Amino acid sequence: MDVKTLLLQQWASCLDEEDWFPPLEKVLEDITFEQAIWKPADGAMNSIWELVCHLLFYEKRFLMRFLGETENEPQAENNESTFRLPTETLENWKETKQEYFYVHRELGKILAKSEHEDLYRQVPGEDNSLVLELKSLAMHDAYHIGQIVFLSKMQGAWPGKRSF
Repeated sequence: MDVKTLLLQQWASCLDEEDWFPPLEKVLEDITFEQAIWKPADGAMNSIWELVCHLLFYEKRFLMRFLGETENEPQAENNESTFRLPTETLENWKETKQEYFYVHRELGKILAKSEHEDLYRQVPGEDNSLVLELKSLAMHDAYHIGQIVFLSKMQGAWPGKRSF
């Protein structure tokens, strides 16, 4: 299996294809607004929505850099501020999810269309090539998907029986 095929599988498993962990689209499918903003009482974890905002920040920033649209890339003072929520409304929760799904799919399309030499070209503003940056983003997604599943389970929102 070549690197591109492997990375395409890894990228898809983070969004909508079942693998060793559930894909984020399925994980978020039945999460209500109230569950999305809930945090454990001890404050030791971010909310589900904050985690999705964090994932969206890094994927959108990478997409904008890849497209050469750095003037449109999201800005943050530090990593902690990437978890910041927009105004907490049901509509904004839905929009955050949809924007994340869109950006993730756009990056997948870029990967699918890339020629071998494009995979190893350094992306402006990034330390590595397309293939290494997307590999890191996919691992980052998988880590936070696990946190989202855990938060869902803590709230009793995780179904007892699932297809994965």
